[in-house]
Amino acid sequence: MRVLVAEAISQKGIELLREQHEVDVKKLTKEELLEQIGLYDAVITRSETKITADVLRAGTRLKVVGRAGVGVDNIDVEAATERGVVVVNVPGANTLSTAEHAFGLLLALARHIPQAHNALVKDGRWDRKTYVGTEVYGKVLGIIGLGRIGSEVAIRARAFGMKLHAYDPYVSTARAEQLGVTLVPAVADLLPVVDFLSIHAAKTSESAKLIGRGELAKMRRGARIINCARGGMVDEDALYEAIVEGQIGGAALDVFATEPCTEHKLFTLPNVVATPHLSASTIEAQEANGTYIAQYVLRVLAGELVPEAVNLPPVPTEQGQELVRHLPLAEALGSFLAQAYPDRYEAIEVIYSGELAALPTTLATNSVLKGFLGAQLGEAVNYINAPTLARRRGLRVQESKVTAHPHEGKRPELAPEASLVTVRAEGAQGEYRIAGMLRRDGGIRFTAIDGLPIDMAPSRTMLVTRHQDRPGMVGKLGTLLGTADINIAGLHLSRKDVRGEALMLMQVDDLLSAPLLEQIRQVDGIVAAQAVALPGLE
Repeated sequence: MRVLVAEAISQKGIELLREQHEVDVKKLTKEELLEQIGLYDAVITRSETKITADVLRAGTRLKVVGRAGVGVDNIDVEAATERGVVVVNVPGANTLSTAEHAFGLLLALARHIPQAHNALVKDGRWDRKTYVGTEVYGKVLGIIGLGRIGSEVAIRARAFGMKLHAYDPYVSTARAEQLGVTLVPAVADLLPVVDFLSIHAAKTSESAKLIGRGELAKMRRGARIINCARGGMVDEDALYEAIVEGQIGGAALDVFATEPCTEHKLFTLPNVVATPHLSASTIEAQEANGTYIAQYVLRVLAGELVPEAVNLPPVPTEQGQELVRHLPLAEALGSFLAQAYPDRYEAIEVIYSGELAALPTTLATNSVLKGFLGAQLGEAVNYINAPTLARRRGLRVQESKVTAHPHEGKRPELAPEASLVTVRAEGAQGEYRIAGMLRRDGGIRFTAIDGLPIDMAPSRTMLVTRHQDRPGMVGKLGTLLGTADINIAGLHLSRKDVRGEALMLMQVDDLLSAPLLEQIRQVDGIVAAQAVALPGLE
């Protein structure tokens, strides 16, 4: 495949990519990017190259967009999701570099280090009176966003003897206590009590201009602001006015609303420290950024699931592996149902019981849709675009959770906490159900189809029939398959009533051809017959 590296990443990252794919490293204008993006399966950017909806439309081969950094505001994530393009970034690689830079800016702001340096080195002035600073010991540092970077800033501030307050609605009190931080319920509660305010929140539509005129007015007079998060989270015009008026004692900024930014009225103020988005600009961070983003992109191109992807449903960190283990089962159930019972479907429900019922299961539901729609549409369906394709087809999708234990001690080979996944679909011809679970060894088992109990491991290729329960049916089908040189690996029969209608799942070594399938359907007693192929299974 072909990979475009549109902005510089570490040489190690490029070498990793080139071990498996063709890689072009070049900076393109917007027009050149639109012209050439259709040649590539992946593109890697940093902060300058904009991956817009137009670029994504032109990138007909694109499978993944990689951002070698934290934020993704230069990527139209919604448009990427619509097209089934995976978006990955590397938020962890910059953690220490950004935290150190933020704290370095805090110290530079408190002690006027850049200004004193320029006065001495550039102007030849030995000026000790103008640049009298303030100690940070005993001062209150307010942190907005106590995630990876905010936590590291807190650790460094605590070592300097600062008092710590923070706002983060997603952090537990226990975690805050571990860091020595007092949590507050809202940003408004933070502003009046801090001497320094450091921003480390993600930029969203809600957090754009997080700190505006109203917020600046609520801050303690003379307080200082540090922003190493994303540009635009502090209203720059309002900040300029607040500094000029003396309401804010100064600001240290590494990010700006428009970048690159080489001219700004804030730069004219003597108590502003500014750097050109250097938070991640360390040798260590650049090496990690390039390596991690290359590895993520390679995994996507290899068809692997990357749970860290920006536009995937969230995967719980503590029990995420348990959810991921069930994804092949979910996909197999959806794919089997669509192939074994072709119909014009209107609704699909995924029912979880057991351990999975306690987890966020959107990703597993997407896996069901991936298998279901992939079998129906015959086109690329993935975890990203499956919900969009379902909506386009008018397919109603629902999740249900059942807390009751599904096994009642009857299946000793199953782990006690094993989860049952049931897929129910409504079509023009009726309702269909299939259920399955994982064994202790992780193998997939189908446990029920349309109310009939079964116990079998699905295989890559199968023949599924509904037929009259009468002697000789298996023999007739076996003869037809043998004549066609197709080997039978195993079979499972299930029925409700003797001499009623029976269900047979036959594992075969090869996919049945259309003419052979038609022959089987002509056998006396056959009600329906379908060939099923489940990619990824043995």
